[in-house]
Amino acid sequence: MTEVAFPAVSAKDPDAEGTVATWFVADGEQVSEGDLLAEVAVDKVDLEVPAPASGVVRLLVKEGDVLRQGNVIARID
Repeated sequence: MTEVAFPAVSAKDPDAEGTVATWFVADGEQVSEGDLLAEVAVDKVDLEVPAPASGVVRLLVKEGDVLRQGNVIARID
C-alpha cells in the first residue's frame, strides 16, 4: 500500500492548508505510476498530484475538503 499525501506547500508554515480542487480518478480505479490523480488548490497556486505507484486508488477525501500539507488524501493498493 502506498499513501498519497497532500503536497507540502510551505516549509515555513507546517499548518498550511489547501483543498482538493478536482479528482481526475474515481475511487477503485486502476492507475499507473505518474498518472494525474488530483489538482489541489493552495492560496493562489494549483498543484498537480501524480500517482507515486501503480495499483487501485482509494480516495480518502472529497473535492473541496480543507486539508493540511502532509495529510493522506488517497491510498494505492
